[in-house]
Amino acid sequence: MAIESDKLRERLDRATAHLDPPYAVVDLTAFDANSAALADRAAGKPVRLASKSVRSRELISRALARPGWRGVMAFTLPEAIWLVRAGVSDDVLVAYPSADRSALAELAADPALAAAITLMIDGSGQLDLIDTVRAPGQRAELRLCLDLDASWRPLRGRVHVGVRRSPVHSARAAGALAATVAGRAGFRLVGLMSYEAQIAGLGDAPPGQALLAGAIRLAQRGSYRELLARRSAAVAAVREHADLEFVNGGGTGSVAATSADPAVTEVTAGSGLYGPTLFDAYRAWRPTPAAFFACAVVRRPTPELATVLGGGWIASGPAADSRLPRPWLPAGLKLVGTEGAGEVQTPLAGAAAATLAIGDRVWFRHAKAGELCERVNELHLVDGDAVVATVPTYRGEGRAFL
Repeated sequence: MAIESDKLRERLDRATAHLDPPYAVVDLTAFDANSAALADRAAGKPVRLASKSVRSRELISRALARPGWRGVMAFTLPEAIWLVRAGVSDDVLVAYPSADRSALAELAADPALAAAITLMIDGSGQLDLIDTVRAPGQRAELRLCLDLDASWRPLRGRVHVGVRRSPVHSARAAGALAATVAGRAGFRLVGLMSYEAQIAGLGDAPPGQALLAGAIRLAQRGSYRELLARRSAAVAAVREHADLEFVNGGGTGSVAATSADPAVTEVTAGSGLYGPTLFDAYRAWRPTPAAFFACAVVRRPTPELATVLGGGWIASGPAADSRLPRPWLPAGLKLVGTEGAGEVQTPLAGAAAATLAIGDRVWFRHAKAGELCERVNELHLVDGDAVVATVPTYRGEGRAFL
């Protein structure tokens, strides 16, 4: 492992010798391998790309051009409109309900956009808002997807396992909302989505925490069994009122398991293309790390410490060590507990720190995937030991959607 790490560091250093940190790179060999692996794990069902996990149009298009990938799951409606107008995809599902009135007005006024974009809903209030933007008789028919809450609520609901998303949890509630949509002019329900975050987004092998790992696996098994039955019932209830084109589920951490659900017609993935550190805690499949960012050593406060400029690129989620970037290369570095990863400087300890000189690069991995792109304007694409292209991130194109 140490030899492989040394080779990767040498290769990245050679490829980017002409660049001054901080900057971010994507290793195309790893990116393409992860793309193929995710498609294989989907076992013939299409993989919809979660754009928030990539945040670069060129890399989204690269993944979509590969076998097994079809369509985009955007995280905002303005982003979906931009991707369609840019020709990235003509099949974009917006993952979250939108209250962006100007974007809704633009969608409703353009039949081509309305045919390419599917809005997410979990209640009639979202329909009411859309109708206030433009009345049904004055707009194109809008495509809708129902968000079925996938959390597990054992012990008669006294325990909640998962994230807090849609209020639509039961098959009965899904059928009732589908009936409501069917009775409203200007809307067409075409999809159902359920994201089992407690399975897809939670690693079942946290290092050094055997008891916690066992508890997570037990909860995931119970949750999966319950969701199989409930999702199937919900799909049946919705189909009584709508001709569904797709049933979407899962994420990088559950592609194989979600694909095995007969009720699901497509799965979503995105983070696995970059392989951030959160997925190091999964047993079923671990992507090859493909995205890295480099910071320069600018201080040696003691012979045992090396300090890089910047580095505090913290991921969203609970405030915990799991959201910190990880110094990756050279191997044997670690953050200093009293300072962590800092906005303007990050001191590093560990055996490798003593070997670093002023100006040396330290390669980090981000805890999450696409959030890395909120910190840089461009990604340098590495093939072998050379940068073969430099492509803009959303930020580099002046697009900040959240």
